[in-house]
Amino acid sequence: MEKKINIPALEIKDVGIVKDVKKGIVKIEGLPSCIIGQLLEFSCGLKGMVMGFDKNEVLGLVLGDETRIRTGDTVYGEEGIFNIPVGDGFISRVVNMFCEPKDGKGKIEENDLYPIFRNAPGVLDRTPITEPFFTGLKSIDTTIPLGKGQRELILGDRVTGKSSIVIDAILNQKNKNIICIYCWIGGSESALLKIAQELTQKGAMDYTIIVSASASDSTAEQYLVPYVACSLGEYFMDHGKDVLVAYDNLTRHAWVYREISLLLERPPGREAYPGDIFYVHSQLMERAGRLNQEKGSGSMTFLPIAQTQEGDITGLIPSNLVSMTDGQIYLNTGLFNEGFRPAVDLGLSVSRIGSKVQSEAMKDISKNLKREYAQYKELVSLTTIRTKLSEDIELRLSRGEALRDLFIQDRGRPLSEEEIIVLFYVFDKEHPSILDKAKRERFKEEIFNFLKTEHPQVLENLCTHKMLTEGIKKALDGVIEEFFGKDNA
Repeated sequence: MEKKINIPALEIKDVGIVKDVKKGIVKIEGLPSCIIGQLLEFSCGLKGMVMGFDKNEVLGLVLGDETRIRTGDTVYGEEGIFNIPVGDGFISRVVNMFCEPKDGKGKIEENDLYPIFRNAPGVLDRTPITEPFFTGLKSIDTTIPLGKGQRELILGDRVTGKSSIVIDAILNQKNKNIICIYCWIGGSESALLKIAQELTQKGAMDYTIIVSASASDSTAEQYLVPYVACSLGEYFMDHGKDVLVAYDNLTRHAWVYREISLLLERPPGREAYPGDIFYVHSQLMERAGRLNQEKGSGSMTFLPIAQTQEGDITGLIPSNLVSMTDGQIYLNTGLFNEGFRPAVDLGLSVSRIGSKVQSEAMKDISKNLKREYAQYKELVSLTTIRTKLSEDIELRLSRGEALRDLFIQDRGRPLSEEEIIVLFYVFDKEHPSILDKAKRERFKEEIFNFLKTEHPQVLENLCTHKMLTEGIKKALDGVIEEFFGKDNA
């Protein structure tokens, strides 16, 4: 009787030898069939990625602690390019660049594998952006409206509240069926811990994923982490869901890529950045958008953050990002120091999607706000040295000051669309009590509780119709008179 011979399956791999390793860059001899972006495995167990090659050697990026690699170590080329696990199990978790858990809550079940470098959806796969995306911030939702699938840059100097805008936008997505992904690039672990605690305390981690590569992690991890966050978002977008991805921040990402490129001996260009820094960020930004019905109608909205130096928005990285996004929110240090927070400079901020994503009610109350605020700022500068002003100028200054106060908003307290509409409807009606600072502050603090307890149907009608119909206007007028009538009783 013949015996069957079991022959073990053969696995064919490209093999190379480490020639040199320095500052996270490894030079390899061999690997004749490698491709850019291919994953490498070192004999010590570390992973790497091919960044370039010529006929003599391959240049790889070490994903981890380079001190574990020695000259002469064996390197294996894995099949395909760098893939990461994705799935619903990642929601409410904190992960690293490999999508491994960092929160100590155990293993995460994956649904699929996605490449971190992926082509952006084509023009025919997309649909125009028509649905609003609400940040919950009055100055943004009224004058710089955003849509689902938009890329809106947030830029400003250090400590001007850039991260706060992103955190408020994430908090505002509660119960809105939007998956939020917060990508932390090159910052401190302690700062990230505070953000994670705030999101947890306010219930936002139930629909949020934090993808982190802190300053203590390798330059390779900091370089790749935005693409990992984007791939996680694409999984949900491909399954018909709406996603928000916030990058904090891409200036640090550019610093890391510059460092890697100089170590790879690529020629520096403007401000010592390599020539392909524009491609690096545009490749990422193009992956946002809204898919058409055939592709599931999912969307991915980007809120990238960039840091400026002393207000210089003409720097290479800020100007690059401005050119590849659909608008920018510029935070002004002077406004921040004056107490105008969020410190949005309405003159330099713009949304290229514009009012076409706003409801009819929001359009009605916000159509003149930006122009009126600009006129107020100009009037303040012209009347600074004057002691006597006409009654008309005094009234316009009082009204401008009221508008400024209405734009001011405490951190961590995003408002619904209905609440914003009510606030600025009263301003648009030129109710005299809104010009009194004490009454105005009480109005801002108490009007919503008053509406919810005494007249909940008004907010419900506004939420349902999204229009300021004659009936809703009449009901609002009655509520306002009743609310301010208490001051005169």
